[in-house]
Amino acid sequence: MNFKILGAFAAVALLSACDTPASMTDKGGAGTTTTASTGIAPGSQEDLVANVGDRVFYGYNKSSLAADAKATLDKQAAWLGKYQLNNVQIAGNCDERGTEEYNIALGQRRASAARDFLVAKGVSSTRITTISYGKDRPVALGSTEDAYKQNRNAITSVR
Repeated sequence: MNFKILGAFAAVALLSACDTPASMTDKGGAGTTTTASTGIAPGSQEDLVANVGDRVFYGYNKSSLAADAKATLDKQAAWLGKYQLNNVQIAGNCDERGTEEYNIALGQRRASAARDFLVAKGVSSTRITTISYGKDRPVALGSTEDAYKQNRNAITSVR
């Protein structure tokens, strides 16, 4: 376990020592450059996570979007508007409670709710795919309410 942590720190140290050329352009073709201070390529998954947020959360047995989820999806829609060549996949997830069939269906409703919101904000539906993992890909392990809250989500990934 300690070797994994040390390896991760070593990788971070190596990456931070690398100089990213200022001429690197984003995937969207808008001509923005990578910032040397963060090392994050504009339009990348890392950019989405760091500057926008890649996930929204849902209540127990819910697929409706709360105000904070809508705020995150508003930022995602603006980000996707900026990086027009990026396609995304939205994965709906559930906590461990419930049957496999129920959670697959609920995860799909969650992913679809996020997709429908982005489409309503002007993102082309052809740029968005959805998938449901049900309870098969938990973010947090454990059978606590905190773990359940983290696992009830829809995660947006750049494709």
